[in-house]
Amino acid sequence: MTKSAMITLCGRANVGKSTLVNALVGEKVAIVSDKPQTTRNRITAIVNRGETQFVLMDTPGFHKPRTRLGDFMVSVVKESVADVDCVLLLVEPVAAIGPQEEELIARIKQSGVPAILVINKIDTVEKTRLLEVIALYAQAYDFAAILPISAKTGDGLEELMDELAKFAAEGPHFFPEDMITDQPERQICAELVREKLLQCLDKEIPHGTAVEVTRFHERDSGVIDLEVTIYCEKDSHKGIIIGKKGAMLKKIGELARQEIEDFLGAKVYLQTWVKVKENWRDSMAQLRNFGFTED
Repeated sequence: MTKSAMITLCGRANVGKSTLVNALVGEKVAIVSDKPQTTRNRITAIVNRGETQFVLMDTPGFHKPRTRLGDFMVSVVKESVADVDCVLLLVEPVAAIGPQEEELIARIKQSGVPAILVINKIDTVEKTRLLEVIALYAQAYDFAAILPISAKTGDGLEELMDELAKFAAEGPHFFPEDMITDQPERQICAELVREKLLQCLDKEIPHGTAVEVTRFHERDSGVIDLEVTIYCEKDSHKGIIIGKKGAMLKKIGELARQEIEDFLGAKVYLQTWVKVKENWRDSMAQLRNFGFTED
């Protein structure tokens, strides 16, 4: 008897949603960095355990938007909380409920969808401090369960999967057994390049970048030719991304190529270009171009 469960992960930026998704899947399907707003769109990941298929939807970090791209990201989170079997609200082990958490709890209440509170990063605090956090959130909302975990170390993940299994309903699986994400290969390759931009660049520059795969071609030998264009918002940013004598772009390309080869299981010949598209994050036409549309 097959079962399925649709689960949305939500929470403020940098709470570890993508790290948790990758840990549950057992492979990297979502990029991660220590910078906020790394995830820009909803990412669907698939975990199969026995006869049960869990469809996990990783959403952007809930934040106060400053651009039209930010508006889109917040709307993705709000829409994702409805029409699922369960919502996972991820929080940090801090005994305070911030405005982002308050708004997400209000959204969960409004949707009527059962919710599990997941207190992540428990490897960073003393266990005794968790009791205060648990008590605070238990007062704020009647969660179906409150689970302390560490997505980084794996602590508590089996217990989390056991809880999620309670929300699985009988019925066919939504995705084939060997599928771990609904993202096309081109999109994952673009995201892996963007992850390296986030890792290698400082301040606002990586947040003002978008990445597009303009060519993805497999040779008869199995080698993949990949051409990627990195878009940024200012000429000065372009210079920083390229770096002195092209050193920064070479470093970003090399790091990305290694991960793309691991992901594709093939040798990759990667070429990168950098172009300027001023204020693209506030242009509806450009946002549609990069796939950030609400329809």
